[in-house]
Parts: sequence; structure tokens; C-alpha cells
Amino acid sequence: MDAYDRADAARTEPLRTADERATLVTFLDHQRATFAMKCAGLTTEQLRARPLLPSELSLLGLARHLAEVERGWFRNVLADEDRPGYWRHEDDRSAEFEAEAADPDEAFEIWRGECEHARQLVAAADSLDVLGHYRRSSDGTDEVYSLRWILTHMIEEYARHNGHADLLREHLDGRTGE
Repeated sequence: MDAYDRADAARTEPLRTADERATLVTFLDHQRATFAMKCAGLTTEQLRARPLLPSELSLLGLARHLAEVERGWFRNVLADEDRPGYWRHEDDRSAEFEAEAADPDEAFEIWRGECEHARQLVAAADSLDVLGHYRRSSDGTDEVYSLRWILTHMIEEYARHNGHADLLREHLDGRTGE
């Protein structure tokens, strides 16, 4: 069974009466699992398809993009690891969306690995006030972000792209809903 062909058994509702950290973490994991569910059961061709022309969005491109976003915010900003992108490069900041010949198994394995690494970094952080830094290569500006901000932004990022995934999936096979 391919990595992207599994229903995500761990998809649970976000906690409703938890503290701020647990609430943010469970909302983010719910969004991640929703994206996995949107991609489950599709063929390689369907994952690569761009059914909403003139948009170049595909579910596989979104998976690659979300892997890059996870890597960027958690490894590079929060943990200051300075890791290069898998597909994204400074001279082509949207290369991850060019998925016509991309390998879904590789993309989803990388995405799941980045999600797991992000979970470990968040669990190891002392508080939501832990700070990460983003250094703009264009002018050397150092921007500071709290873990709280990063988690909130990631929920926003997934929610936006899960909306895209809804539309893509509906056009691919008619499946709608969460």
C-alpha cells in the first residue's frame, strides 16, 4: 500500500477544553490528518492532476509544498537548523508545485517525516513563548516568531490548503466533505 493511500487512523477532533498548547497542537494535527484524508485512495495520476485550470495546483504539489512549509517553519525557524528545501530553492520558490513527474511515495514520506519531526520539536519546547528566527537572505533582516505564532500560522496554512484540496478532490472523483 502506498504512503498516500492510507486513511489516517489518527484523525481525531481537536481538544475542546484543553490548555492553549494542547488546543493548538491538536488543531494542527487535525488539519494535517484532514489533508492526508483528502489524498487517500487516489492514483498517482490523480495526485499529479491539475483539474482546476488555469491553476497549476495538484494534490501532490500541495503535499510537497506542505512538506516544505513544515520544514521551513519548524526546522529552520524554530530550531535554527538551516536546512535547504527538498524541492524549493531560493531562485525558484514555487518548485514544489511542479509535480507532473514527482514521486508521490517520496513526497508523502517526506511530508509525514517533517510532520513527525515538527511534533518532536514542539513537544521539546519549554513553552509557547520559545522564539525562532527567520533571516531574510535579501537584506539580512532577522524576524522573530514565537512557537505560538508558528502553530497558529501552520493551522492557517493547512486550513487554506485543505480548502484547495477539497476542490481538487471534488473535481477528481466527486468526493466532498471532511
